[in-house]
Amino acid sequence: MAVGTETGAAADAETVTASVIGGSGFTGGELLRLLAGHPNFAITEVTSRSKAGKSVGSVHPPLRGTDLRFTEPKDLESVDVLFAATPHGVSMGQIDEFFEIADTVVDLSADFRLNSEEQYDEWYDGHDAPEYLEKAEYALPEINRENLSGAGLIAGGGCNATATILGLYPLFEHGILEGGEQVVVDVKVGSSEGGAGGGEASSHPERSGVVRPYAPTGHRHEAEIEQFLGTSVAFTCHAVDMIRGASATNHVFPSGPVSKGDLWKAYRGCYEDEPFVRMAAGGSGVYRYPEPKAVAGTNLAEVGFELDPSNKRIVVFSAIDNMMKGSAGQAVHAANIALGLEETAGLEFTGLHPVGAP
Repeated sequence: MAVGTETGAAADAETVTASVIGGSGFTGGELLRLLAGHPNFAITEVTSRSKAGKSVGSVHPPLRGTDLRFTEPKDLESVDVLFAATPHGVSMGQIDEFFEIADTVVDLSADFRLNSEEQYDEWYDGHDAPEYLEKAEYALPEINRENLSGAGLIAGGGCNATATILGLYPLFEHGILEGGEQVVVDVKVGSSEGGAGGGEASSHPERSGVVRPYAPTGHRHEAEIEQFLGTSVAFTCHAVDMIRGASATNHVFPSGPVSKGDLWKAYRGCYEDEPFVRMAAGGSGVYRYPEPKAVAGTNLAEVGFELDPSNKRIVVFSAIDNMMKGSAGQAVHAANIALGLEETAGLEFTGLHPVGAP
């Protein structure tokens, strides 16, 4: 099957068959939860070498009662869409095989997020299939919607990059920033970012109560941010005591004067009609600014800002659920667009309040 070929099922927007590779991890489970409730997708197979033969519900409690069982990856049959929720490096090594199985491949790893082989040499450990990089489309519809329609290879964005890009994008799109200004980004993330096998640093006894810098400099998501915003950023990540969520606080120092009216015009201009972005910029109540807890379990991103005239600074806040808008939800949103389905299908639900740690 060729990259970008549209199947009959996708074309008539009725039932689209889908399989998930690497379905036993946190991201795979979240993806399965979304696909199981989607009006158009029919899950055909779910693979996991370590869980082959076990019921999906035994690993992912929200899916108890389904008759799905994990299978070996080698047993995959042809489907319309293949979702790959595998660790970095797996998809690039098997991408030719993936396109023998499906017309559309949605990869949730970092394997196809960047534009060039040189970027992977700098930020990762090289790339095994660089010829596919120019064919991949970044999965974030708010900045790449027009290129997702009919896409055959979709590359999911990193959660930290997603939160940061959504926060800063309107400033560049509306000319408030031009690319040479100083931008400082501080992201705080939950333990689920480390995955089901996150190790000691993600275990509850080690994670509880901490605000721990784990990537003070050189985080790989910098490459995505710089690629899509066209500027360099000073980026730091902290691990904090929550399960779901990524919260970005961005300190921006524009070269010229900026008013609150300018900021509202920029953000409304970019996001007023976006189904999964909402503004939270001051106001009243406890949740005055973007907050991961307020979007936990949803595909929503919250974005807000404050102006600091005395320091000639704009502080931009953005918050997402890293498992949803930062991963599985973003992937389904992009797949909906690529296949000509209703853009918001399977994703139209709000969060819960009150809840515990997101």
